[in-house]
Amino acid sequence: METFESLVQAEFAPESVYLNTASNGLLPARTVAAVQRAVRLRAAGRPLGSLYEDVEAARASFARLAGVPATRVAAGGSVAEYGGLIAASLPAGAEVLTAEADFSSLVNPFHMRGDLKVRAVPLERLAESVRPGTALVAVSSVQSADGRLADLAAVREAARAHGARTYVDASQSAGWLPMDTGDHDFLAAVGFKWLLGPHGAAFFVAPEDFGGLTPLLAGWVAGEVPWESCYGPVGELAHSARRFDVSPALFTYAGLRASLALIEELGVDAVHAHDLALADRFRAGLAGLGHAPLPAPGSATVSVPGLGHRQPALSEAGIEVSDRAGNLRAAFHLYNTPADVDRLLDALSS
Repeated sequence: METFESLVQAEFAPESVYLNTASNGLLPARTVAAVQRAVRLRAAGRPLGSLYEDVEAARASFARLAGVPATRVAAGGSVAEYGGLIAASLPAGAEVLTAEADFSSLVNPFHMRGDLKVRAVPLERLAESVRPGTALVAVSSVQSADGRLADLAAVREAARAHGARTYVDASQSAGWLPMDTGDHDFLAAVGFKWLLGPHGAAFFVAPEDFGGLTPLLAGWVAGEVPWESCYGPVGELAHSARRFDVSPALFTYAGLRASLALIEELGVDAVHAHDLALADRFRAGLAGLGHAPLPAPGSATVSVPGLGHRQPALSEAGIEVSDRAGNLRAAFHLYNTPADVDRLLDALSS
């Protein structure tokens, strides 16, 4: 019987202590093999139908992880493109509430409109800052810079009380933190971080009624029958959220299908427990060294003020972390071990 550890060991053999999943996840061996098969298929001039099947399998897999029907999931390339669709749906002068210093791919599309009232408040005050006239609350489930978790339940309830919609960017949580997607209006997530896929894929969850969005990016793949929608205006848009698809990066989705299958095999609950145990081990070790990380309870990402300048030397020593605004950011995922934590602590103590 395969265990969590044996599954992980069969898929990963990093050459460094890799603690930078918040930037990019490692590719499992099965994902590398799937991308290579896709490339060979294209190089040989063989039919590509199976690669489009990969897109549908990846969509269904993400839907299961998100706890929604696959009909609510669109497959695209980036979070920003879906933020742009939401921004375009809002009336001039509408208020969009965001968290201060949230990730630009989430917030920037609303600023680009130029005629929306974008208001930023501290993350911990987000729910209490929803007010009459707020049209949308947009927030990352986990903050990229420091790993803080948003109180999504409180945000959702406050938004409901004031008739506002909610839009969650789950790029820093999908894959390790169980998703509570169904009660939010919109959710987006990239596939190349904690979901362990190649770059170039993102998922978008829309309401059953599409939330008033116009599929401005719709091409032939957004048709109800794509291969009959190749010429002229698309006569019939997909009856599902697939109307918000953009032409897929086929090699990427071939790999992402394999990565998502691994996440499902391991189980998000097991990944969550594994990642948090390592993050908490690091937090405890930091206390012993006299360092205090930024408060982010329950997060797999740990950010330590004042140590960001150590990142280049740590990289030279074979330990990969991030420098974010002067903070050292370590992100712990399923391929990390207690020995990885201890090696980072040892390096920081020297």
